[in-house]
Amino acid sequence: MTEPGQAPDVPPLDVLDEIQRRVLWLATRIVDAANHDRDTGDGVKVGGHQASSASLVTAMTALWFAHLRAADRVAVKPHASPVFHAIRYLLGELDRSYLTRLRARGGLQSYPSRTKDPDGVDFSTGSVGLGAAAPLFAAVTRRYVDAHFGPRPESRFVALLGDAELDEGNIWEAVADPATAGLGNVLWVVDFNRQSLDRVVPGVRIDQWRGQFTAAGWHVVEVKYGRRLQEAYARPGGEHLRAWIDAMPNEQYQSLFGLAGPELRKRFLDGAPAEVEAFVADTPDEDLAPLVTDLGGHDLDAMLDAYAQCDAVTDRPSVVFAYTVKGWGLPVAGNPRNHSALLTGEQIDRLRASLGLDLDTEWDRLDPASPAGAWAEARGRALARPPRRPGPAVSVPAATDVRTAKPVSTQEIFGRVLVELSRVPGVAPYLVTTAPDVATSTNLAGFINRTGVFAPADRRSWNEDRVLRWAESPSGQHIELGISEMNLFLLLGQLGLSWDLSDQPLLPVGTVYDPFVLRGLDAFLYGTYSGARFVVAGTPSGITLAPEGGAHQSTITPSVGLELPGVTLVEPAYGAALDWLLCDALSQVAAAESAEGSYYFRLTTRPIDQAPFQAARARLGDAVLRAQVLAGAYRLVDAYDAHPELRGPGAPVVHLAASGAVLPEVLAAAAELAEEGVAAHVVDVTSLDRLYSGWRRALAEGVRGASVPALPGSLRAAFRDRAPIVTVHDAASHAMAWLGSALGVPCVPLGVDRFGESGSVRELYELHDLLPGHIVNAALAALSLA
Repeated sequence: MTEPGQAPDVPPLDVLDEIQRRVLWLATRIVDAANHDRDTGDGVKVGGHQASSASLVTAMTALWFAHLRAADRVAVKPHASPVFHAIRYLLGELDRSYLTRLRARGGLQSYPSRTKDPDGVDFSTGSVGLGAAAPLFAAVTRRYVDAHFGPRPESRFVALLGDAELDEGNIWEAVADPATAGLGNVLWVVDFNRQSLDRVVPGVRIDQWRGQFTAAGWHVVEVKYGRRLQEAYARPGGEHLRAWIDAMPNEQYQSLFGLAGPELRKRFLDGAPAEVEAFVADTPDEDLAPLVTDLGGHDLDAMLDAYAQCDAVTDRPSVVFAYTVKGWGLPVAGNPRNHSALLTGEQIDRLRASLGLDLDTEWDRLDPASPAGAWAEARGRALARPPRRPGPAVSVPAATDVRTAKPVSTQEIFGRVLVELSRVPGVAPYLVTTAPDVATSTNLAGFINRTGVFAPADRRSWNEDRVLRWAESPSGQHIELGISEMNLFLLLGQLGLSWDLSDQPLLPVGTVYDPFVLRGLDAFLYGTYSGARFVVAGTPSGITLAPEGGAHQSTITPSVGLELPGVTLVEPAYGAALDWLLCDALSQVAAAESAEGSYYFRLTTRPIDQAPFQAARARLGDAVLRAQVLAGAYRLVDAYDAHPELRGPGAPVVHLAASGAVLPEVLAAAAELAEEGVAAHVVDVTSLDRLYSGWRRALAEGVRGASVPALPGSLRAAFRDRAPIVTVHDAASHAMAWLGSALGVPCVPLGVDRFGESGSVRELYELHDLLPGHIVNAALAALSLA
């Protein structure tokens, strides 16, 4: 019998067939129970995709019960989650109580989830196309880990995907990226059932897809015919049968699955050459249907042979097109409206009885005394994974103390901090950066010059530029991508899960032009939903990137960072604050118990004077200031300290709160207000996210405890006086506007609520009411509302 980590033996096909029939039943009944046995009390349909699950039963049974090893990692097509859970139950990895709790609170999720399902999901799936590409980038990560930290146990990275997922653009971006080339441990299995959500697909695009995969250097296998058809084709005249099945319109072929007897024969021969009619003339009606609908994706032997072919190809990824029928083995097979269809109670009863089960035994595992039950138990042992070893402790310093004496941009400081961290022995080996062809323009060049670009093998450099020394080798620590933000976030997500999927913690850092965060947003969300931990810097940001125009000026990205669960938005204005925040973020990424997850730094290329921060540092001291910077906000200018004459009950008081590059204008406005007798405290909001999260937690405690919510300490420290507030942001004004509600004071939000255009910083700040005069007027308006 197979030991853990070894290639499995293959049992007799009748044993595998018995297992797949039980998998089909359990997957179907799991969905049926969720919809018909459980009273949700709200009248909302539960759903569960019985037909879409059924089409992958054979492919998945062959994988788990005769092909996979314990170290292999698999992404399961979202709609096949009931099949996955049925398999995990038969392998002993899922408690029986979960089988009746699909799509229930605390039960099995609608689609496989790494963080919410109880039975060891490797890759979350749900947003089509992303779960399929994730194993590809997990293999990129494994190749990097093996090169830097020594080989891990050999793993295959498998994706089970629907053919409709090949309509997703991110699939082809991932396949075409040079970073994913040559990954011989990657296998994609396409559930080629030629049906989408709404219809039977009128054309079959296999030639196009085969060509695209081949052009990208993939190994392509088609499993179109089962053994019955293959044997029929080998008989005299069988070539006519094959030619007709290949030429038959997809809609006509799919319609055969709902027919039987003479009706099926008539439909099958509609338009067929005489030679085909003659060939099947001696085939009884009851044998004709199993013959002409014998697709390779439902032939266990054919699927195992395809997997073996792919295993033999070790220099490039493989894709298997498994021809299947949606709803295989069920009364709804091939029906164009079967996507959301549910079997009736009578149909469920017939299926249960056909397997020799009854109401008392329908949820049982396979009899351990039977060959199928014994094999399932053995496979459960073989696929069991050892407990994960604790990773090495990575101690990131609290700061690199990078020099920030002269006016400097946060983007430049970001690059300098990474260079300094690459000199820290306990940190440097774990740092890995990536960018979608924007590494130099986002200030990663210094880091790359020190560490090199990762390549599976040494590559000769023909570049003699002394400034840009991009040596490519297995020791490089930067992974360069093509221009695809989806690929950036997919790779960051898998680098950020390397502690689990490759048993190696890393400190992943990515950079991207800030407006193009939105291009990769689906993959960004996917990574954080999966529990990935990484740092991404969006830079340059906002209309402060003035000459570039509206196409390159981001305005809504802070809202995205603020709203994404598992992401902490950080937008510092000063170099030392960025140093503290970036080191803290990386230390949290390195900590397995960190609750914050990933970090999104929004940076700019505008150099600003560092003296105001140094003055606050002298006033507050490093310990207090650092704590407040990390908490999300600090008082950059205390109006009473700067202008003692304003202290007292007579002077009006206002808060000017801002993030990032607009701080010089805010400071100038505060000075002007002081001249007019207004005490304007300037608050530098370093992490709007941390302020908002603290406020929300306090509100939630108040709501749940029916008590008056307390103002979080971070807000109390930064906004000590109860006074009106003006928020200033090189972004949509609403992102900071909530501060007025949190503090219970009038608020006038200033920001960018229209598309930008080309110009100078001053011109665009004037256009969007961000100049000191505008801020002064906003402060006076806020005071008038108090």
